[in-house]
Amino acid sequence: MKLANIKTIYFKETKDTLRDRRTLVSMIVIPVLMFPLLFIGIGGIAAKLVRNVQAERVKVMIIDRMNDPDLAEVIAKIERFQIVEYNQNFRGQISNKEIRAAVRIPTQFRSQLDKGLQPEVPIYYYESEIKSETAVRDMESALSQYRKKLVTKQLLNASLDEKVLEPFRTKHENVAEEEKVSGARFGGLLPYIIILMSLTGAMYPAIDLTAGEKERGTIETILVSSASRLEIVLGKFLTVLTASISTVILSLTSLSLTLLYGVTQLASVGKNAESAVSAFKVTPLSVLMSLLMIFPITIFFSAALLTIALFARSYKEAQSYISPLMILVVFPAVASMLPGIEMSFKLALIPILSTSLITKEILSNVFHWDYIFLIFGTSLIYAALALAIALAMFRRESVLFRT
Repeated sequence: MKLANIKTIYFKETKDTLRDRRTLVSMIVIPVLMFPLLFIGIGGIAAKLVRNVQAERVKVMIIDRMNDPDLAEVIAKIERFQIVEYNQNFRGQISNKEIRAAVRIPTQFRSQLDKGLQPEVPIYYYESEIKSETAVRDMESALSQYRKKLVTKQLLNASLDEKVLEPFRTKHENVAEEEKVSGARFGGLLPYIIILMSLTGAMYPAIDLTAGEKERGTIETILVSSASRLEIVLGKFLTVLTASISTVILSLTSLSLTLLYGVTQLASVGKNAESAVSAFKVTPLSVLMSLLMIFPITIFFSAALLTIALFARSYKEAQSYISPLMILVVFPAVASMLPGIEMSFKLALIPILSTSLITKEILSNVFHWDYIFLIFGTSLIYAALALAIALAMFRRESVLFRT
């Protein structure tokens, strides 16, 4: 094996890869633009829509308001409410979004309160419709204030203090470090993003360097060169691996800059910027260890994608073969974020899932070195097996010239 041949093939394939538009989109454009669009673009639009909904006046109906004019007046004074006249078909009006909610004041409401009974105040709304649900929340807030006012009045009549309703208070005190809290909140999401981006970044280069060359008729040219099959495989593999790692680095850079921009925006309006910073606080050691644990997975993906794509006759066929792999990767990566799933010896042997779980713990600044060495070692074994299979496939003429 000659390193010069591997180097030549690597630079040649990398140069060709950078000329492919689909590869550039998956490796550079998507990682760079995805997080700003998600967090700043779509998130900003969603926040603006919610603010508009909360500021918009909504039509609300008060049924049987004369049963307690005081309560009706409390509801009517809500600034964003536009009270409409009673209509017998109020349920249909809510369902058709003509009005957003309705409240019924029960008969003998006041007399039942005086007798110590607990009358029910029905609220009618459209479930999962945001304008209806925000109207209900405002209405519940007004009813809660009215309820508190009645309780205070009854306590005063009985010569009692309001404190009898709350004989003691609770106080919450966090004893975990900020890094552990941050890891518990977002430790499952970051490994998922890295794993998904490493797969996405390797996908199109792997297809282009195998099935793409079959379509273009250039695979024969490289096979008759002085380079051995091992050198050809390693050169192509290193190109795919470079694309995968580059995608991960660009994704993390984009995510970090997006979060930094978000914190800066919070600081400019004075909205808990300090708590926002602590929410994403991780140590440099945790980040480096996480990337180290992900590295064998990128090797595994690069080799596996080369093998799968090599079986295909065309670019389109290779895409259809690789698409199911996305599901196989996403499922264990998402499973690591489910509550109650913790690291164990059995889970440590499952590829992708074990990496997600241990990376989540590392980002929480928790280092179980026995599991770290076990998972890193098994991941390297899986990666070596995938690379060996890729080499074996490149030595089979029936696979290389399957057209």
